[in-house]
Amino acid sequence: MPQFWTNRDYQLDVTKIKFSFVIHFENSIHMLESRIHFTISFIEPQAHYVEVEMDIFQFSETTLDLKMPVWTPGSYLVREYARHVESLDVSAYEQPVPVTKTAKNTWRIHPDRGHAKVRYRVYGFETSVRTNMINADHAFLSPAATFLYIENHLEHPVTVEIRLPSEWKYVSTGLAKVDQQTYFAESFDILFDSPIEIGNQDIWYFTAAETDHEFAMVGGGTYNKAQLTEDIRKIVEAETAIWGENPNSKYVFITHNYQSGSGGLEHLNSTVLGASRNAYQIESAYKNFLSLVAHEYFHLWNVKRLRPKALGPFDYNQENYTEGLWIMEGFTAYYDNLIIRRCGFFSVKEYLNMLANEFNLVYNRPGHQLQSAAQSSFDTWIKQYRPDENSMNTSISYYNKGAMLAAALDIYIISETVGIKRLDDVLRQAYNIFFKQMNRGFEEVEFQQVAQSATGVDLSHIFDAAHSLEELDYNAYFNKVGYELIDLHSVSQELSLGIKIGVHEGRIVLKNVERGSAAWDAGLNVDDELIAINGIRLDTAGKELDFLLEHSKADDIVDVLIARDGLIRTIHTPLRRSTKQQWIIQEKADASQEQKDLGNIWLSV
Repeated sequence: MPQFWTNRDYQLDVTKIKFSFVIHFENSIHMLESRIHFTISFIEPQAHYVEVEMDIFQFSETTLDLKMPVWTPGSYLVREYARHVESLDVSAYEQPVPVTKTAKNTWRIHPDRGHAKVRYRVYGFETSVRTNMINADHAFLSPAATFLYIENHLEHPVTVEIRLPSEWKYVSTGLAKVDQQTYFAESFDILFDSPIEIGNQDIWYFTAAETDHEFAMVGGGTYNKAQLTEDIRKIVEAETAIWGENPNSKYVFITHNYQSGSGGLEHLNSTVLGASRNAYQIESAYKNFLSLVAHEYFHLWNVKRLRPKALGPFDYNQENYTEGLWIMEGFTAYYDNLIIRRCGFFSVKEYLNMLANEFNLVYNRPGHQLQSAAQSSFDTWIKQYRPDENSMNTSISYYNKGAMLAAALDIYIISETVGIKRLDDVLRQAYNIFFKQMNRGFEEVEFQQVAQSATGVDLSHIFDAAHSLEELDYNAYFNKVGYELIDLHSVSQELSLGIKIGVHEGRIVLKNVERGSAAWDAGLNVDDELIAINGIRLDTAGKELDFLLEHSKADDIVDVLIARDGLIRTIHTPLRRSTKQQWIIQEKADASQEQKDLGNIWLSV
C-alpha cells in the first residue's frame, strides 16, 4: 500500500508541482518527469455538465489506455460511471489524435511525443453521496465518476485546476491546495478518495483532536453552527481517544441538505453526508444526524486505514471482493450509536433501543436464515445496493448483523477481562499493527488473532458465527453485563398474511410477500392488486384488512380477490400468527452487582 497513507502533512511546496514530482513510495524516491493535469470548468452547469481537460505530458509509452472507474470506494456497486462521459476527443500540439474505444470504460490513445490533451464532458444529475450532481446552484463531483486515469499509472501524482463560474465562490475538498484554484493528489487513489463541492456553501472551521476541520453546508437548513460544532467536537475527541491518534491534519465535512435526505460516504480525510434541512431542530432527527457523523468519522480509521486486504490498493475496473465488511461496516454501525451514548447525547434507554433495532432489522428478514454476515459482505456487489421485492427473503445487511456481532464481542471481552479490556483495545491494537507498522490490509484470521492477543480472550465462537447461519445466544452475552434481550411479540396472538402493501394510483398493491407466510404458500404475488377479502372491498387506508385480522382466528381461510396483469382471480389464503419480532434490551431484574458494574463499564459516558 502506498506510503502516503501515513502522512499527516497536507501543506505543499508549490515548487514541487512544476515539471517533476518527488514522491515517496515504499521508502524509495522516484523522479517522475511525466505530468498529469486536469482542468475542470462549467459552461452549462444548469444542464448538469462539467467540462474536463486532461493534459498528459512526457509519457514514454506510445499507447495509453484511459479508463473511467466503474465504482467508487466505500460504495460497493459497479455503477458504470463511463456511461455519463461524452464528446471525448484528443489532440496534441493542436493536432487531432486518434481515439479508439476498446471497452465500456476504456479509450486508447497514442500521444504525440509524450503529450496529449483529452477533452470530455461528464453529465451529472443524480442525488446521492456517491454520484455527480451539477446544477445552476452548485456542483458536487465524485472524482471516480469524473476523472479518467491511465492504466498502470494509478500511483502517478495529479494536479487539478478548478475554474469557478463567476457566481460561485468556494471549493470544499480534502485535496491539498497548491494555489487559489489548483489542487494536488499524490496519486489517483488519493484523487478518487477526495470528493469536491463547488458553489456557495456555508463554510466554517473548528479544531478538534489537534486536527483542523472544515464544515461545508449545502442547501440551507435550520442547523445551529455553534451547537453543531460543539457536539461534533465531542464526537471527534471520543473517537480519537479510541484509536490513540488522529491521522489527519485536515478533515472536511460536506453536508447536502435536502427536503428529505440521509446517508453518508467515508473518505480518507473527508466525508459526504445527506440530511434533511429542516430536521436539525427535531431532537430525534438531530441525534440521528450526530450518529451519522460518528459513523462516517469512525471510518477514517476503520476502513480507510485499518482494512481488509481487498480494500486497497483498489482495482477500479471491477469488483473488489471481501467477506470482511461485517467488521468494517458492522463494527462502525455498532460504534456510531455507542459514541453518541459516550458523548452523553443518548440516555441508556435511547442507546439500548438503537442497539435493539439492529436485532429487529435482522430477525424480521427471513433472509437471516439464508445469508451469514460474511456472505452478505461478499455479495454486497449484487445484493446490498440492488434491493428488490424479494431481498428481505434472501439477504441481510452486514451493517446490522455486524453490529450485533460487535456488541457480542465488546460485551464478552468486558466480562472475561472484568472490565480491563474491551473492543476499543482490539481496534487500537489492530490499527497499530496493520496500518502503522505493516502498512497493509489484513486477512480476517489475522484480525482475529490480534483481537485475541490484545485481550487474552478466545473469541473464535463469535468470529465463527459471522460465517454461520446458526445464531448466537445473545442473552449469554447481555446477561453478563446485567441486561437481557426480549422479544415482546413472542407470545403475540396477532394474525398476519405476511404481506406488505402500498397504494399506487388509488389501488392497493402487494409490495412484499414474506417467505413461509400464508400469502407465500397460497401464491399471492408482488404487484397483485388487492380488491376484496371475503367479499368486502378493501379501502386504501387498510381499515378493512386490519378489522379482518383483528376479528379472525388462526387457520381461518379467507378469499382474496385480486387483479393480476388485468385478470381477476380469487386466492384462498389461510391466516396465521404473525412471525414479526419486536426485540428490546432491558435491565435484568436479578442481575448481580458484579454484572451491573460491568454493564456500567459497557455503557459509561
